[in-house]
Amino acid sequence: MNDMTTVRLDKWLWAARFFKTRSLASEAVDTGKVKVGGERVKPARSLRVGDELAIDNGAETWEVAVLGLSDKRGAAPVARLLYGETPASIARREQLAEERKLFREPGSTIKGRPTKRDRRQLSKAGGLD
Repeated sequence: MNDMTTVRLDKWLWAARFFKTRSLASEAVDTGKVKVGGERVKPARSLRVGDELAIDNGAETWEVAVLGLSDKRGAAPVARLLYGETPASIARREQLAEERKLFREPGSTIKGRPTKRDRRQLSKAGGLD
C-alpha cells in the first residue's frame, strides 16, 4: 500500500482484484456496475479511504468500504487489506453460494442428446425454452 490520499477508481478496483484487467474495471464503472455512495461515477473518479462502493463484477455483488489505497496490483492477501466488506454483503454472498450448491441442474440426469420425451420433461420443469 502506498502513501497516497486519492487514487483512480478503475485502478483501485484492479489493484483490489475485483476485475482481472483495468479495462474491465473501467468498462464496469462506465456501465453502472460500480457505484460510489450509491451514485454512478466515471472511471477516473478519485477514490478516498472511507468511500462506500457497490460492485457487481458479473459473478458476485459486493458492498465494501475502502480501507486502503493502491494503484499497483499485488498479491491477493495484500489486496484483501484494501477493503472491508459489509456484514450484510457477506451474508448475501454466502446465501447465494449455498443456493447455487443446492440447485440441481434440470438436465443433469440426461446422458447425451435429449430425446423427444426428455425435452418434454425438461420443458415441464422449466429447463428448456
